[in-house]
Amino acid sequence: MQCRLGTFISACWECEARCGPGIDASQPNRAKRLRSYTEGYERTRLVTYCDKYLLPKFCSSMRKPRKLTTSYKEAAEAYEKAKDHDNHIRMLLEHLGQPEAAMRVAQQNHSLTGAKMVARFLLKLGDYSTAIHFLAMSQCGEEAFQLAQKHGQMETYAEIIGPNATAEELQSIALHFEEENKHHLAGKFFLRSGKYAKALKHFLSHHTGEDHSSLDLAIETISLAKDEVLKSQLIDYLMGETDGIPKDAHYLFRLYMALDQHEEAARTAIIITREEQAQGNYRSAHDMLFSMYQTLGAQRAPAEMAANLLLLHSYVLVKVHIKIGNHLKGAHLLMRVAKNISKFPMHVVPILTSTVIECHRARLHMSAFSYASMLMRPEYRNKIDAKYTKRIEAVVRRPNSYELEENNSPCPFCNHSVPTNELFCPACKNNIPYCIASGQHMVRDNWSVCPHCNFPACYSEFTSLLETESTCPMCSQALIPEDIHLIADPTAYLQAIGTHD
Repeated sequence: MQCRLGTFISACWECEARCGPGIDASQPNRAKRLRSYTEGYERTRLVTYCDKYLLPKFCSSMRKPRKLTTSYKEAAEAYEKAKDHDNHIRMLLEHLGQPEAAMRVAQQNHSLTGAKMVARFLLKLGDYSTAIHFLAMSQCGEEAFQLAQKHGQMETYAEIIGPNATAEELQSIALHFEEENKHHLAGKFFLRSGKYAKALKHFLSHHTGEDHSSLDLAIETISLAKDEVLKSQLIDYLMGETDGIPKDAHYLFRLYMALDQHEEAARTAIIITREEQAQGNYRSAHDMLFSMYQTLGAQRAPAEMAANLLLLHSYVLVKVHIKIGNHLKGAHLLMRVAKNISKFPMHVVPILTSTVIECHRARLHMSAFSYASMLMRPEYRNKIDAKYTKRIEAVVRRPNSYELEENNSPCPFCNHSVPTNELFCPACKNNIPYCIASGQHMVRDNWSVCPHCNFPACYSEFTSLLETESTCPMCSQALIPEDIHLIADPTAYLQAIGTHD
């Protein structure tokens, strides 16, 4: 370092000698000052002196631009070594035309003066967003705000000041957007500043059928405000009391969840899925109910919600098992659905028809006769698909009393023998968890769970199903058989879900 400094000092003396008048008797103070800097190695003051007095005179005398650039580059390097960041930045901006390097030096060294110089330079170039950034960095907040306001860069300004913004700064930004009728942005910054009533007003003014982001923030506003008046305003809006247009009920569910009002959330979830079921959108209803069930958690989800998810999941499994030729499982799943046929109003006849056909294939002849007789009722008979009419009439006219006996398996709670498709144990009075792969009740020595949704499945049934399917039938996440592991002791799981109804 001392060697380089000595070389630089020598060059400076040479410059002074060439440029004359330099260090002579007519300028004793300057010569004395330079000598003291040299001897004491006061680098910053030395290079400042050289930059100010020697380099311009030497380079102008030589009349060669290349030499000028080279000299300024050497001066910039000297400032950098001396850690004189402000002068380093000045050289990069004013003489070397390197704004990117100047910005980097200002940011790395947190130079307020340097940041202000960079901002002024960028303003001349018309780069307002970056200029705002460096004005904010140099603690010229008011000037940065005014520049952002003048050139439509308020969002940039807001992003720059970020989480360190004061409530007053956030309110100023919100008022700016309010004046421009930018409701979403105004609401966003009123929310951040704690002005919840104003925030909610703007979010509800901005919401459209295509843009739901404002409703998301409206829910966040109510969860933070803990204000009953504001909550009522949002509920009225969601229910359509304000404008006559009921909004997607999912938002009401999310509002109740945000407020930890789980009973109201559960009731809303049931209403939502009931409407989907009534329209015949069973897979959609299944996925909605599953998502809400997961959000609530098994402990908070009411029995009606769990029962409805079971029915919808049984319906979803029917197609899976019929496709792979497992008609016995398909028949038992269809009978579970058919016993609750009123919850599938759009497809009563097709479901009952499928139940008759699958029961007949699975040698459950008495069950086939029972559901075929239902189809012969006047309200259903004329709606039967013509290609199945004769087969169903034959089942009714020539009833067969044979019914394949259902297998039993032990209850995982008390080990009492229970029919495989029965989900209630008469001995211990527990509802038994069902296998998401087969719809049958779980058994203790064949336990596994989906690694994504944590719903239980009989290990043998789940791995077998994944030989032909590539996703979990409950959560639809991708799976392969190797993802499933046998759980040796499911006691902890049973203790978490085992409740007496």
